[in-house]
Amino acid sequence: MKEKLWEPSEERKSEANITRFISMVNQKYGQALGSYADLYDWSIKEASAFWAAMWEFGGIKASRAYDQVVEDFDQMLAARWFSGAELNFAENLLRYRDNRTALVFKGETLEPVRLTYAELYDRVARLAKSLRGIGVVKGDRVAGFMPNMAETVIAMLAATSIGAIWSSCSPDFGIKGVLDRFGQIQPKVLVAANGYFYNGKAFDCLDRVTGIVYEIPSIEKVVVVPYTQAEPDISSVPKSVLFDYFLAPESGLEIEFEQLPFNHPLYIMYSSGTTGVPKCIVHGAGGTLIQHLKELMLHTDLTREEKIFYFTTCGWMMWNWLVSSLAVGAALVLYDGSPFYPDAGALWQLAQDERITVFGTSAKYLSSVEKEGLKPGAVYDLNSLKAILSTGSPLSEESFRFVYQEIKQDIRLSSISGGTDIISCFALGNPIGAVYTGEMQCRGLGMKVESFDPEGRPLLQQKGELVCTAPFPSMPIYFWNDPDNVKYKKAYFDVYPNVWRHGDYVEITDTGGVIIYGRSDATLNPGGVRIGTAEIYRQVESLPEIRDSLVVGQKWNNDVRVILFVRLFDGVELDQELQQRIKKTIRENATPRHVPAKIIPIKDIPYTLNGKKVEMAVVNIIHNEPVLNQDALANPEALELFKDLAELQA
Repeated sequence: MKEKLWEPSEERKSEANITRFISMVNQKYGQALGSYADLYDWSIKEASAFWAAMWEFGGIKASRAYDQVVEDFDQMLAARWFSGAELNFAENLLRYRDNRTALVFKGETLEPVRLTYAELYDRVARLAKSLRGIGVVKGDRVAGFMPNMAETVIAMLAATSIGAIWSSCSPDFGIKGVLDRFGQIQPKVLVAANGYFYNGKAFDCLDRVTGIVYEIPSIEKVVVVPYTQAEPDISSVPKSVLFDYFLAPESGLEIEFEQLPFNHPLYIMYSSGTTGVPKCIVHGAGGTLIQHLKELMLHTDLTREEKIFYFTTCGWMMWNWLVSSLAVGAALVLYDGSPFYPDAGALWQLAQDERITVFGTSAKYLSSVEKEGLKPGAVYDLNSLKAILSTGSPLSEESFRFVYQEIKQDIRLSSISGGTDIISCFALGNPIGAVYTGEMQCRGLGMKVESFDPEGRPLLQQKGELVCTAPFPSMPIYFWNDPDNVKYKKAYFDVYPNVWRHGDYVEITDTGGVIIYGRSDATLNPGGVRIGTAEIYRQVESLPEIRDSLVVGQKWNNDVRVILFVRLFDGVELDQELQQRIKKTIRENATPRHVPAKIIPIKDIPYTLNGKKVEMAVVNIIHNEPVLNQDALANPEALELFKDLAELQA
């Protein structure tokens, strides 16, 4: 039963950025919009006017104005945004040069490091000069093999100020995972930390960095950032120089921001790579900028007064999203390390100490905090917190309630969802709307998101494929090494002509919210009835004995049967009583079709490096099919646990 958990006060509504935006639209375009639903409908029907209004509201800095907002809007792949405009992404993120805090970096075992906007600009200017000095020009690739630290942000801004393309992996990637990504894009410069911390331990990266340089001959310079040691020995790393020695010595430099077309390539992102070599997804500077400004200003309600944090690595698109907060002038809190070191309250301690106002994390993290028995609201001073954002996987109804019961009652909980593919969100927060259990608050402004049946008919309040039926600025500009957009078309447009199919199983609710039931490629089909995996996780993981779970479909007797793997807490046995309780919980709270045919205990659940359960890899394992790219997994050894299970043979 849906329950309203929170609604903003009239004061919060009146002070929200989105309220100012609505007033601007009403005045400029002669509208009488009064609600989010009104604004959303207008943003879809008048897409050109909406994105023009967002350009103005976001204060986008451009050396040349656009000629037309969008061309060929009726063709998803042919649409072109803001033609004629010339701008620089980094210039928009470095529009402030004052003494307000820009970055706070907290390494797991270290004291926080702080940079003001003026200091950030100075460091970027010095690094940009050095990059230009070694011949980096627009279109070159600069790659980061880095933790989520200040130097990563500096390197990205320096590279993109020149018009170079930035791409990054987190340092917990194995060498094959890095080569599968960077090897395709042939970077000229590699920026790498000497190591990183996790769970109180230091891990060295220099052997892998050396291996990467030998395997990718395009790399002409390796800039090593000292992190786990003050003066690491880099003599074994070819073409290497320490970060501080590489920086131009002058201060007070002015950055020469290269002025580039709206769709000049900015970032190369990567698909998860669990079914093959990762696809290299290229995102444009202007589309990324305007989409992130929309999501940060209107959907997150971010201002210069805020302190925003997202628990993310540099291999996940939430890092790119977080860094765009600089364009709003907010203070960013960066964290590297385990979220549970030295204890389960590590990130809540950080929220208290840094007076964080927007706290971003994953659904898995919130569930894990609850399983640990921590009640953050009772232990930490979280008065500064205004919003909690959650993504990575669907947030369960139990986690929604946990946030309001044990973290904070007066808070906006925004479950958000989108992906690397669009470097942004299809569904996210609404600062002037209510929060309901299990629902993302709204579809994103300007995003014509619908739920389709298999024949391509739109559904309301019914489960179907998440699609987007009109173009938007942050669509990929192309895939790397993909002549004629063959891979691009296959990835999103091979099911419904001229319609983006995202691969999520979704419902648009009566309140305008969105519920995601899991990946549609992992959707279960027992007896031909589609079941989202998240519907089962919500029930199973509410039980105190269950630490984690994974559900897949196994081909069986010309049908599909539901198999549930459960990871139990220490000392718990999967006896007959617990099995029956699991089945009863699922039957009563979902449907009898959701009840698994088999429940099997397992010691670990495989996850991607971005914290997503890897259902399809397990499906391959239990059907004796290969898993092609295990380097995309955080714990690939877990897959061995699913091989040749006797329980699956009967």
